[in-house]
Amino acid sequence: MILVNGAIHQHISVSDRGFQYGDGLFETIAVLNTCPVAFDRHLKRLKDGCKRLLIPFPGEEILLSEAQTLIAEQPTPAVLKIIITRGSGGRGYRQPDPINATRVLSLHPYPDYPISYQEHGITARFCETRLGLNPLLAGLKHLNRLEQVLARAEWNDGSIQEGLMLDINDQVIEGTMSNLFYIKSHTLYTPPLTLSGIAGIMRGIIIQLATHEGLSVIEQPTTKAELLVADELFVCNSIIGIWPIKKLDEHDHFRCGSVTQHLQTLLNHFRNEGNLNVF
Repeated sequence: MILVNGAIHQHISVSDRGFQYGDGLFETIAVLNTCPVAFDRHLKRLKDGCKRLLIPFPGEEILLSEAQTLIAEQPTPAVLKIIITRGSGGRGYRQPDPINATRVLSLHPYPDYPISYQEHGITARFCETRLGLNPLLAGLKHLNRLEQVLARAEWNDGSIQEGLMLDINDQVIEGTMSNLFYIKSHTLYTPPLTLSGIAGIMRGIIIQLATHEGLSVIEQPTTKAELLVADELFVCNSIIGIWPIKKLDEHDHFRCGSVTQHLQTLLNHFRNEGNLNVF
């Protein structure tokens, strides 16, 4: 089932600015035990993003009600996707007046990833496609994702599960579908997202979990060379949780170490309990 502005529907107008210009935002939310995990965090990011893009936010109550309608119709686990666009308008970049935002909620089957990705790690590669720099849009999960699309098109090898993306200054920023962390000398590092990248919900939760556990967390620019001498590497997002990296390009000396395993245990507990709003 798909809800478009609250009605069961399969289509939006071809004049919708989400289609015309990528003028909108989206959220991808895990639904476990009939509960949309960290839903309030996703709604806050969506609301903040709408504010930054000057798109009217439909309201938490409407989105929660429509999400519950969808979840009631399908067994979980599942993936809930919410899309907000600026709605339809005339040709050209000028915003319509008034703005009648479009909201689309859809529920999808949960991806059947092998458990080995969590337990033993994945193989990743560096992508050639670079992320541009734009502080105005950095952090937003907006609909303009062509950089990630091109990066993901770089490989078809089924043995590679993720690609790591650098910006135009050769700083490692994130994965094509994930945020990136690494551990060195029992300190957790992650690249800053002030000029590019997506500020993932799971990234924020992991930072808070680690801080709560007394682990030092540092956001700092990261090069390939620094990443390759890390003790542990992992990527994360709201659907996969944490995937350790066991091999990066030809470098296969990484392991799923104690810090990553501890964070996985904490995160899995909260995800399974549907309780990621305790901080």
